[in-house]
Amino acid sequence: MNLSIYFVTPDGVEDALVFAALQGGASVIQLRDKTATDAEMSAQARRLLPHLHEAGVPLIINDRVEAALSAKVDGLHIGQSDGDPTEIRKAIGPNFKLGLSVSTLDQLTNAPAGIVDYLGVGPVRATPTKPDHDTPIGFDGLRAITTATNLPVVAIGGISIADISEIRSSGCAGIAVVSAISAADNPETATRNLAARWTDA
Repeated sequence: MNLSIYFVTPDGVEDALVFAALQGGASVIQLRDKTATDAEMSAQARRLLPHLHEAGVPLIINDRVEAALSAKVDGLHIGQSDGDPTEIRKAIGPNFKLGLSVSTLDQLTNAPAGIVDYLGVGPVRATPTKPDHDTPIGFDGLRAITTATNLPVVAIGGISIADISEIRSSGCAGIAVVSAISAADNPETATRNLAARWTDA
């Protein structure tokens, strides 16, 4: 799975924004919405899925096991407080991609071996899109976790286009962004610029 430009949607995201990111070259879409019901999230995922699959881009659902299973998406991403990864893997089966958020080396050590497919590591910086985030780990913390695991790592938390070279040099497989795309005047162009910078870095 190409994790390079991993777009995490804001609450209440409209399909048009997802399509703009897709057109701009997003490599993964993670549907994250703390305000939607499971039924609403599943319905939106079903609408989006054919378009993403046509482009060869996986759709990941954040936190919601039932919504992910109902919509038959490509994967699920969970945080440290979303349940036991081993039990969640049993629920979703072997064919779903499973991502896990990690902020510390202790959390990495405690992650069960052979269960998750990739890690979301951060927050690198404080970010207004998730007010209850853990303490920012900075680039030193990001590098420490990336070098301690063989799993692909996606950096998240206040990431901008100017950070891409340093993130790539840390060994990351990609960047996860919300506002760098969703708050841009032209989300498609913003995504395309991120993708181009990643390729060039």
